[in-house]
Amino acid sequence: MLKGIVLAGGRGTRLHPVTSAVSKQLLPVYNKPMIYYPLSVLMLAGIRDILVITRPDHIGQFRALLGDGEHLGVSIGYAPQEEPRGIAEALTIGAGHIGDDPFALVLGDNVFHGPGLYSLLHTSAAELDGCVLFGYPVSDPERYGVGEVDAEGRLVSLEEKPAAPASNLAVTGLYMYGPDAVDIARGLAPSDRGELEITDVNIAYLKQGRARMVDLGRGFAWLDAGTHDSLLHAAQYVQVLEERQGIRIACLEEIAYRMGFIDAEACMELGRRYGGSAYGAYLMEIAETA
Repeated sequence: MLKGIVLAGGRGTRLHPVTSAVSKQLLPVYNKPMIYYPLSVLMLAGIRDILVITRPDHIGQFRALLGDGEHLGVSIGYAPQEEPRGIAEALTIGAGHIGDDPFALVLGDNVFHGPGLYSLLHTSAAELDGCVLFGYPVSDPERYGVGEVDAEGRLVSLEEKPAAPASNLAVTGLYMYGPDAVDIARGLAPSDRGELEITDVNIAYLKQGRARMVDLGRGFAWLDAGTHDSLLHAAQYVQVLEERQGIRIACLEEIAYRMGFIDAEACMELGRRYGGSAYGAYLMEIAETA
């Protein structure tokens, strides 16, 4: 059974002074806290055992928002990251949570949305043997980690911020790994910045011939809400789609219901908790039409 990790640590310095007293991942992306978006990806993948990694002083804030996840039919635990020492440190911090199971890691400031996301996640999990990365075509690949794949989707090269990119596929903040990723992370040497680089984990799998990259392609949206401008753009994207289509993106309670984690009665009760808000009314409408 696939487990999940959300890395919601860091100092959020790119968003100062807004994040001086609150976690970046608790800021709103339109009408929901930012962390709802990566959590929704894990839940759509069928993951019900989730670990949130964040700063020690922010754990209480996340716990107040999400609790233990029981109301969503999932289990949510928390672990501290004392200092931001790289994405790959999430693998060593979460080792006890991972155990001998495969898992998905998602960055807490990433927003994914697109048709067929559910099927894509489930197919990727079913075919997982080593690692699966998710690539997104960008116009400026030299700003990202860039992956190159063969005709069968196997990763053949991976480079951080290349001067001459081998492709236009940027590596997004969503990763799937086998449990051996923990040992790979533990064996890494820190970078010049003193961090454990996730790219080094991915290259280790590439050298083993066990790395794949899924091209999210046209029709998908991938947004990194880690700056003031990108946070605004993400909010505008969500606002336009929700207003035009009458749906909610990354509505955890709806996903829990659609995935069978909770029943209609529980969904209705969650809607009542939000009082007279449009969000609560949406949940009650979903429960009523069950």
